[in-house]
Amino acid sequence: GGAEARLWGVEGWAGCKEGARGMSDSDIVPADCLSIQEIGTVAGVFLIVAWVALLVTGLFMAFKAIQVDSESKKFYYLNAFICAVACYSYFAMFSGMGWQTVMGCRQFFYIRYVDWAVTTALTIFSLGILAGQDYATILAVMGADVGMILAGYLGSVALVPAVKWLWFLLGLGLFVLVFLGIAREFRQCAIDHSDAARIELYSRVSLLVLISWSLYPLVWVLTSGSGWMGVSLESIFYAILDCVAKVWFSFAIINHSGPYSSEAPGYSYQDEPQQQDGFERQYV
Repeated sequence: GGAEARLWGVEGWAGCKEGARGMSDSDIVPADCLSIQEIGTVAGVFLIVAWVALLVTGLFMAFKAIQVDSESKKFYYLNAFICAVACYSYFAMFSGMGWQTVMGCRQFFYIRYVDWAVTTALTIFSLGILAGQDYATILAVMGADVGMILAGYLGSVALVPAVKWLWFLLGLGLFVLVFLGIAREFRQCAIDHSDAARIELYSRVSLLVLISWSLYPLVWVLTSGSGWMGVSLESIFYAILDCVAKVWFSFAIINHSGPYSSEAPGYSYQDEPQQQDGFERQYV
């Protein structure tokens, strides 16, 4: 019924179909839309909950940053900035800002891609300095990441299906480079430092990032790519993934059992492994 449609945000979808003059849903260009498919109440609640989680996490990280040692401080500040940028995005989305109509008469939140371009790059920077990677390699992986996000955005707003999927494939190729940079280059650098705590912490947080990030392309295929999934479910899944990739990540990387907690001395990425055997280092 109408109440259920408003709850899940599909009331505009019927009008779009009726005004399409026999065209398939995915072929309707924005100019031909009589109405659009917008997010419903349930998706709006998820956006608000994600915003609150990001806001609380960001404030916690900023507050703790002034209490920890200089080596740990950078991770807290990076976490705070990651969550703060995402807060801007989520506040805009549940306020009805930062969106446009795309193919299939769908509501498309381009503000997400502005968020991801910044926050995923900062996440990579955090992983890079945790691993002790050189800045040139970190920046190279960050560049591939920004290119991946841009390709995802361009694929989402493309009007020609073939062009849409070409952008997706380009973005997927860049994601493979980002994946290899995190899973192989950064991890090998962490191993080269011969520090057991560093390796264990990096392995844990990088696995969290790689698993959660690998699900974003799947959601894209089911939503912006094929239109098979509605915009409400799209927003719900992205909100869950963002909380995992930002909130969970923020707390995981400052795990109190690791060398970067406020209870232990920080380990500089400039430290040479041969000067001290990391496996024998004591954290008290």
